[in-house]
Amino acid sequence: MIRVARPTVMIAALTLAGATMLVACTSGSTGKGSGAPSTAPGGAFGTIPAAATGPQHAGTITWAEAPGAAPTWILPISSAAVTQFQYQMWRPLYWFSNGAEASQTPAMSLAYAPKWSNGDKTVSVTLKSSYKWSDGRPVTSRDVLFFFDEVKAAVSEHAANWSSYSPGVGIPDEVANAATTDASTVVFTMKRAVNPGWFLDDELSTLSPMPAHAWARAAAAGPLLDFTVPANATKIYNYLYKASMSLASYATNPLWQVVDGPYRLTSFDSSSGAFTMSPNTSYGGPHTAKISILQAVPYTSGGAEVDAVRTGSIDVGYLPLGNINQVKAIQSRGYHVFGYPDFGFNYVTYNFADTTGDFNNIIAQLYIRQALAHLEDEQGYIKAFFGGAGGPAYGPIPAVPKSPFTPADAVTDPYPFSVADAISLLKSHGWTVTTSGTDACAKAGTGPGECGAGIPAGTKLAFNLIYASLPVIGHEVTALASEAASAGITIDLQSSTYAYVTTNYDNPVPADKPSIDKWAMIDFGGFTDSAYPTQLGLFNGPGAVNIGSYNNSMANTLINASVTSGSPAAVEAEASYLTENQPGLFQPNPDIVVVWKKNISGPQASFASLTQYYLNPEYWYFTG
Repeated sequence: MIRVARPTVMIAALTLAGATMLVACTSGSTGKGSGAPSTAPGGAFGTIPAAATGPQHAGTITWAEAPGAAPTWILPISSAAVTQFQYQMWRPLYWFSNGAEASQTPAMSLAYAPKWSNGDKTVSVTLKSSYKWSDGRPVTSRDVLFFFDEVKAAVSEHAANWSSYSPGVGIPDEVANAATTDASTVVFTMKRAVNPGWFLDDELSTLSPMPAHAWARAAAAGPLLDFTVPANATKIYNYLYKASMSLASYATNPLWQVVDGPYRLTSFDSSSGAFTMSPNTSYGGPHTAKISILQAVPYTSGGAEVDAVRTGSIDVGYLPLGNINQVKAIQSRGYHVFGYPDFGFNYVTYNFADTTGDFNNIIAQLYIRQALAHLEDEQGYIKAFFGGAGGPAYGPIPAVPKSPFTPADAVTDPYPFSVADAISLLKSHGWTVTTSGTDACAKAGTGPGECGAGIPAGTKLAFNLIYASLPVIGHEVTALASEAASAGITIDLQSSTYAYVTTNYDNPVPADKPSIDKWAMIDFGGFTDSAYPTQLGLFNGPGAVNIGSYNNSMANTLINASVTSGSPAAVEAEASYLTENQPGLFQPNPDIVVVWKKNISGPQASFASLTQYYLNPEYWYFTG
């Protein structure tokens, strides 16, 4: 199963069912405020034991890197992936992971809660005094401004230089002015009012202070430059960009040794991706009494990583979904096992622009999308294809993990599995249902009991579904096609590679792509939400990642309100409408199953957060 990141969130990688799965770290708006994340919830597999008491000691913790997850970038302004590799060294202003919950842990954030004024046009961010750079200098507001100005320089050269960039929206484009008022406070003034919840969770969370006193140069031996001058900012960015391209020097370049996170890089093998990190003794955030060394171990396949778990040669790793039946055996070898879905959704994408067989007019009918939703057996998929390790998702906000923005219709299936209900919907809208063949429109027109606008009499309910050839996806679409056939809907399944599907069947890239009429539905996996889970860019029309050209005026209004209104309930209203309106066929989320040796302990949420792709080894210790 493939999961990809939204433009405003960060990417990590894991292996699921033997295939690379791209996912994103998430963000949120609430937190406990304690020194560690909140207690983790129960998962599909196992529970997380309470932190051990008694003797504790540091050591070297080995952590399994998934295939394809080797670091290829180090500058915090990332063009593709902000990895666990970077987050150990440079922390964001606001830490948006609270165990398995999509919410903030304020104690792990570098700044206090932002203060809004000027009708939600101005936000003031004040840094905590406890954070310092590893060379002893304090982390200041100037370091935040440095990151902001370098982001502006990066995207002015190319929009792809910063993975969190969305043209015209948020940081930096919506910021009219950014300035420091003292050593600890930076003030952002927007061009228009924004939703404070969205701006905190999805925008301020992307800012990672960078050490201006060490990095604001255009050459290694060059003088410090005034980065607030755009021409200087560009020179500095180009210098840092070039240094980040030199993978072999990551552990030796003095630039990358100035960190504010719990770790500094001490070795890195650019060919394999293996790396070792030692504790940053100047780290000012919460952590165990003595932080252990972290050693990342790469694997060429999910099978190789599972073999390492079986033999006990890795301390912290994962269990691909295809190996879920080995949970008891893994536990018997001295490991804890915990599984939970990450915060996002998988879905079948509909192509609202495909004119083949009048599919664009067919899929524009809500009752058709409702009928297709009734043909999907989410609980059956979880049991049969996930081995029970998964959670339902009926819309863009899943039922699990918990989110403060989850609407009621995302918790209970609004279109429960029922072939009979699907058939009833079709018959009541003018279709002749043929369970041994293909349904046809018998009553053309737009009135009650008729097929709908643009659907001629005799039109067949037959179309294709192209899917990435990965085991779980293949099982799901095969089951869907079988149930659809029971309702007289013919779905022609066509498998392809993930890369081909996502490269060729994406309507906005470019708008005149010749394959726009070659696909009715695709299944490549899905998306990971940011903690303020607006679907800006994905389900607003047009959106930068609106793959299937869904364009609904009410959805557009609600999505716009999620980022511009001051209402804390705006994104919940957006998600509720999208769940009801079904812009795609939402699918269940598989668990991310993680394992760790029983002689390693720490706060429960520091292990639960692994299922959300946050790595917090600064909390872990050896027992005994």
